Amino acid sequence: MKKTISALLAAFAMVAFTACDDYETYGEKKEKEQDAISAFISSEGIRVISEDQFHAQGDSTSVEKNEYVYLDNSGVYMQIERKGCGSELEEDRQVNVLCRYIEFNILDNAIQTRNDYDARSYDKMTVVRDGATYTARFVSGTMYSTYGSSVPSGWLVPFPYIKIGRQNAEGSEIAKVSLIVPHSQGQTYASTNVYPCHYVITYQRER
Repeated sequence: MKKTISALLAAFAMVAFTACDDYETYGEKKEKEQDAISAFISSEGIRVISEDQFHAQGDSTSVEKNEYVYLDNSGVYMQIERKGCGSELEEDRQVNVLCRYIEFNILDNAIQTRNDYDARSYDKMTVVRDGATYTARFVSGTMYSTYGSSVPSGWLVPFPYIKIGRQNAEGSEIAKVSLIVPHSQGQTYASTNVYPCHYVITYQRER
């Protein structure tokens, strides 16, 4: 009987040890996230530039050189492919913005969600600007149905540098950016599970 109890205790201890060994701390998850971002930057041939250089270039990034600016305050990497037509968002006014996007889970190396199938498909969010602060919420679309109304903070990072309009004139183009968004600036799943995403997003003012 004693031998049986000892054997059971030993087995339980081994299971408990294995479970503890498999547990990842938040710090370890963050390190894994940063390693994934670094590997993605390397594999995609991305050239990271500083905010100083970004501002010196007129708040722009070279698509030809595959430049992304690293933004210290948010930890987001941003490439502006098109600054867009129209104007900056007005202050103290709610504006409806339509977004088409592709969301790529960098850690899992897989497309996670997208809504860029056709012109009738988009996510709609309401945005309010208060000085340099932007707040927003989704009201419809794939992001809304998947993650809820909360807009990832990383999606708001480009607003000071782009114009939100519509393609009402020949040759005009809506704003388009690419973002590497860490979990701290991401959607609810990314924030909870600590993984980064790469986004390609267009921003368009609703009629």
